[in-house]
Amino acid sequence: MLGYVMIFKLLYNASVIIRLHISIYMVQLILFFTFHAKKEQTILGTFKSKILIYSLLLGSFPTILIGFFSYFIAAKDVEEKVNEGNMHLLNQTRMRVEQVLDSMQRTALQFENSSLLKSVMDSKLSGQDFIKVRELTKEMFNLQTQTILNQVYVVNLKHEWVVDLNSLKPLEGVNRAEFDRYLDTHESIFWAAGSGEISQTANPVETDHWNSAEQTATTLRLVHKLPLLSKSAAPSGILILQITAKDIRSMLEPVNLRASQYILNEQGEAFLSPIQDREAYRSINGEVFARIGQSGEPQGAFHAESEGNKVSVLYTKSDYNGWTYVSVVSLDKVTDQTGKIALITAAACFGIIVTVLIASWFGSRRMYSPIRKLHEFATNVQPQQTDDYRKDEFESIRESLTSLAVSRNELDKQMKSQTVHLREFYVLKLFTEQMSGADDQYASERYGFPTGWGSLGVLQLELDNLQQSRFQEQDRELLLFAVSNIVSEALPVEARFSPIVLNHSQVTLLTSKEESAEAGLAMFYETAQHIKAKVHEYLGLECSIGISHPFKRLSDAKRAYKESSAALKLRFILGSNIIVRYADIEDQGNTEKTVYTKLRLIEDQMMLAMEERQLEQVEQLFQRYLDKLLCKDGFHQEHHLLLLQLTSRTVGIAQEQGLSMRQVWNGEEELKHLFRLQTRTEIASWFHSRLFKPVIGILEDMADKQFVNITRRIVDIVQEQYDQDISLDYCAAVMNFNPAYISRVFKKEMGVSFSEYISEYRMNIARNLLATTEMKVSEIGRKVSYTNISAFIRTFRRTFGLTPGQYREQLYSEEGKG
Repeated sequence: MLGYVMIFKLLYNASVIIRLHISIYMVQLILFFTFHAKKEQTILGTFKSKILIYSLLLGSFPTILIGFFSYFIAAKDVEEKVNEGNMHLLNQTRMRVEQVLDSMQRTALQFENSSLLKSVMDSKLSGQDFIKVRELTKEMFNLQTQTILNQVYVVNLKHEWVVDLNSLKPLEGVNRAEFDRYLDTHESIFWAAGSGEISQTANPVETDHWNSAEQTATTLRLVHKLPLLSKSAAPSGILILQITAKDIRSMLEPVNLRASQYILNEQGEAFLSPIQDREAYRSINGEVFARIGQSGEPQGAFHAESEGNKVSVLYTKSDYNGWTYVSVVSLDKVTDQTGKIALITAAACFGIIVTVLIASWFGSRRMYSPIRKLHEFATNVQPQQTDDYRKDEFESIRESLTSLAVSRNELDKQMKSQTVHLREFYVLKLFTEQMSGADDQYASERYGFPTGWGSLGVLQLELDNLQQSRFQEQDRELLLFAVSNIVSEALPVEARFSPIVLNHSQVTLLTSKEESAEAGLAMFYETAQHIKAKVHEYLGLECSIGISHPFKRLSDAKRAYKESSAALKLRFILGSNIIVRYADIEDQGNTEKTVYTKLRLIEDQMMLAMEERQLEQVEQLFQRYLDKLLCKDGFHQEHHLLLLQLTSRTVGIAQEQGLSMRQVWNGEEELKHLFRLQTRTEIASWFHSRLFKPVIGILEDMADKQFVNITRRIVDIVQEQYDQDISLDYCAAVMNFNPAYISRVFKKEMGVSFSEYISEYRMNIARNLLATTEMKVSEIGRKVSYTNISAFIRTFRRTFGLTPGQYREQLYSEEGKG
């Protein structure tokens, strides 16, 4: 916490200097530009000055804010990087020290297990055994080649002698108290800190300091009780390997001279550090020891104060021997780079602000130029009075536009008489594919055509045998126009688009509320019968009608027109005065084509079930497919190709959903395996395990994500365009989905239908407007896309139990009581 306070103080001081310099220059530049703006205000108007001031605020404030936070983030990153580097160095130091200590321990174990040591431990050595002593000291000297040792002691308690690197001594001639203290320790192997060589006589100054905090340890000793594996019997000897504390401290000197490193023992004491360092870091050591005990984390960092200086402390505890390695770094050294960052940030912000000021000045003049031209044009359209020159430019423009609006209304009245021809022209463009799919909804609403259909269909009517009637061939065009009028009167406006005459036939685009293609086709057939009867009733003529496949999007109208034309061609086979559906053409062909058609039909059903992720239905259809495929001998040479075709269509379904081939296939081996299948069981098993089940599984995962995205997108459209006449078909067109599909998805995710959701949302908006504004009920109704005020009032009352007027009166009465 102290470190963050210090960073914030540093950032605050830097930001004060930055803002002071920037404010001085900004005030000077703003005064200069404001003076010139006021000077030109009477000439160019008041709006230019508003643009200038807004541009200055919009450009300057974010720049200053970004500069401050960029400096804050940079300063924080610098400290984190320095701490990360210091922690890395501290861990390197820990590993070096542990490597030396581990080397000493392994060396001691090897020496302890040597046959020479075991033999001499059973001997009572004296000056006459100089050969054994020399061999023993030679082995002890060899230990120095493996690690940095300055002394080695072999103590025989049973025969009371001591051998070091220099001589053989009797046990009573050395400080026996130190050895007794080692024997009192429960561990067989342990580390002890000392203050020099083990003296020949008891000396209080040279006692062991592994539990003392008053003096600095000068040596570190590894003590092994002999024999090592005997825990019940008393030890017969002691092996001591000694290293100087100076050697340990030399390994603590960091590569980064900005940091100070030292070691704490398990009691939290800096036992290897000089006394002045221990006093300087005593509070820090206590904090480190407390943090390790409370959190249990082996390493960490915090900020502290040492001798009046702010420092950053990093620590890591060793699992090897429980020592804690500490690194102390001055925060002044950590943050010495932030001053340069502050200067660079201040210079960059100042440069940006100056650029913004200059750009605002010239940009405002540039942006005002079209407004000035528009104002001049408006004054030319409607000349101003003498006292109008002090008005705001937009006020003058508004008055001129009002005058133009009046003129436009008069023009609209004249245009309405031409609407019928425009509607027919629009339908003609649909059948000639001159309208893009993006214009469907807009154009339908603009010309008053039906919206919200379930399916569409094209009826194409041609008159038969005019020669056998009272009319002549040259009357055909006139009769077709008469048929268009009959259709217009016979069918309601919401069930059709404007009938037109195209290529010697009368064409009508029908709408149906039915989502199902079969139901829609049945309704279109009934409509065709009705039109045919009306034509015979009014004109006394026979006619033939072709019906296309049902479709959803207006952009498919041209294709449907071609289908109706193709259906009418069957008159040459079936005769005149008929109603033909395009679906009837599919039954033509020979027996071989019929078999292939059945297979194709089953394939289509399988693909539909695959898209709906119905694995069981896919399996059932596949069994029917195999029945048709394998029951005929004539198909024996071709069934692999047909299976490959089915496989290709299945993979195509996956690819249409955005899956790659690698997610479905495991390379060319899968394809080779397909051609090696010979029995029905093998084929069924392979398709189930390697194709149908994996693809449907992946599609199910993708569908779950897609449902959420579709619902969220529909909700966004409703919330953004609730004041417009939006429908489920409009959302489907925007999102490029089938309306029935997104209807099911929306109801599954939201729990309510689309119409219920948008009605409830609009009523909530209306209730809020009733409570917070003085708008009329009719205005609020139009605001939430209700052109019929009665329908709006009924919906509001059905939702909240009150009419809008009653709801507002209730609010007023509650406010009066309050």
